[in-house]
Amino acid sequence: MAKKKKDTQANTMDNSAKEEVMNETLNEGVVVDSSEPESKESSEGQTLSIEVQLKQEIEEWQKKYDELNEKYLRLAAEFDNYRKRTLKERMELIKTGGEDVLKDILPVVDDFERALKTIEDSNDMEAVKTGVMLIYSKFGDFLRQKGVTEIHAMHSDFDIDKHEAITKIPAPSEELKGKVVDVLKKGYLLHDKILRYAQVVVGE
Repeated sequence: MAKKKKDTQANTMDNSAKEEVMNETLNEGVVVDSSEPESKESSEGQTLSIEVQLKQEIEEWQKKYDELNEKYLRLAAEFDNYRKRTLKERMELIKTGGEDVLKDILPVVDDFERALKTIEDSNDMEAVKTGVMLIYSKFGDFLRQKGVTEIHAMHSDFDIDKHEAITKIPAPSEELKGKVVDVLKKGYLLHDKILRYAQVVVGE
């Protein structure tokens, strides 16, 4: 009898333990179920936050793009104005670049006109010759002032960088072989640049 009573108490205790385990399991299930909506709301909040952040970044990049594009258009307009102004100045320079040279040569022209008048009215050819030589000297000074110098070619070694050989003839002497024996047209330098090649005859 005592043993039976003991068994009954043990079964009661087992049933109670089982109920507690089941209740705990149910309670845990409820907790798990109640957490699902909270997780979903959190995920939606994060998505919304990312969208706002992306929108802000796009607006910032759009602002930077607009600023750079405005700078580019301004620079392009300034360069176009500079190009047009430079082209205009260059055309004016080409058009009037020789003005100073022509102005300086006018006195020489005046001298020539006076010389021509003197030739008509004078019988003294020596005086006329002296006057022409003075004009020629004055004109030579004018050329030198402008940086124009004569290429000295007579009896010098033939140089293709300065001379243009028109023809070749037998050299009058052994020393003149390969040298300039006659100058048909003088050559000139403008500073260090060839203005005109000297046309020469070369001995061989």
